[in-house]
Amino acid sequence: MNANAAARGCSRARRREATKATGGSSERQGDARRWIARSVFSAVLLLPVACKPARYLFGWTPSLAPDSTVLHGGVVLVGAGDIGFCGLGGARATAILLDQIPGAVFTAGDNAYPDGTPSDFARCYAPYWGRHFERTRPTPGNHEYRGGQAPGYFGYFGERAGPPGLGYYSYELGAWHIVALNSNIDAAPGSAQERWLRGDLAAHPALCTLAYWHHALFSSSVDGSPVAASLWRALEEAGAEIVITGHHHAYERFAPQTAAGVLDTAYGIREFVVGTGGGGLDWFARRPAANSESRYNANYGLLKLELYRESYRWVFVSVNGHVRDEGRGRCHDRRPPG
Repeated sequence: MNANAAARGCSRARRREATKATGGSSERQGDARRWIARSVFSAVLLLPVACKPARYLFGWTPSLAPDSTVLHGGVVLVGAGDIGFCGLGGARATAILLDQIPGAVFTAGDNAYPDGTPSDFARCYAPYWGRHFERTRPTPGNHEYRGGQAPGYFGYFGERAGPPGLGYYSYELGAWHIVALNSNIDAAPGSAQERWLRGDLAAHPALCTLAYWHHALFSSSVDGSPVAASLWRALEEAGAEIVITGHHHAYERFAPQTAAGVLDTAYGIREFVVGTGGGGLDWFARRPAANSESRYNANYGLLKLELYRESYRWVFVSVNGHVRDEGRGRCHDRRPPG
């Protein structure tokens, strides 16, 4: 098969998926129906982009400028969530992009679909993002917990996933304190995870702190979930800068805000939702959520964070190498008491 033949195949696939989309029900009740709707949406949205003309399958790579973060005294943290979905080609495309970006790699959950089993990791994650295993610091998603306590996830990542069965841990990256959390287990006030987080933050009073987990607290979709609100509050009280999440299969950036969703440019936390690692892409609600500043769901991509001693720069790059969102922020102190 050559590229032209692949392009004709993509064209036929677009027509078939468009036919399916127009004949489907508009109701999205239950996980199975929602999954079908998500897959059809992704096929209709992505085939015109990712099949141009199936270039990832023929050795095409996006061309990125050489990274100069280290030369300027910083470090890089790069990644996404919602990654290994066999058959869509998104994980292959984001892995090709990841090949060109140095630094530590985060995952924001749902690493291997549909159930995070050893077979799912072997088939849908390992051939692509697996080649960056040694620099990856993961978190689990709800798909890893289907039918159990994420044995496939903990078995695949081993000690890189933190203490067995917990899925939360922390590490240092340059001048930054990084916390990986687990929104699939109890995160309520007073829970073991919330108590651990408060103790960890007290033991690491860095000026610049970043955390990531799977379920987005804020999202311009039905995927926003309050399950980790207490973790956000603990981070906010400690003066954290950034939270990265996934679950909603799109990219979204929020202005700094409190756990209650109140805009706070002085002491709030900026959330990046980065569910663009390779699973089927999602739609946005007609009306954006409060404090949403940037949204993108036209293709897969990665969030690259350049972390400096007192500041950071973000860049969201789609798999064709185009920068879709970028900006800068500065670290802040804790909110004064009272």
